[in-house]
Amino acid sequence: MAATTTDHDSIKTWIEERGGVPATVESISETPEGVGVLRIDFPHGDRNDNLSTIAWEDFFAKFDEAELAFLHEDKTSQGDLSRFCKFIRR
Repeated sequence: MAATTTDHDSIKTWIEERGGVPATVESISETPEGVGVLRIDFPHGDRNDNLSTIAWEDFFAKFDEAELAFLHEDKTSQGDLSRFCKFIRR
């Protein structure tokens, strides 16, 4: 079952428990506006070479500026740790 949060500590904990790091799409991150499209880079998943790791502070600044919420699933239907997540409008 999916849940939604905007709590920075909860989001950071969820991501780090799954080995993820905050990232942005490289081709967009170099824009004058600063941090581009937010992503989570899970090193043990399918590697996307267009992602660039960013600091948590930059990640959450963009997250709040864009008025996003974090939709995520804690466990799969089989009871395994889930990596399902996405950013949605608040």
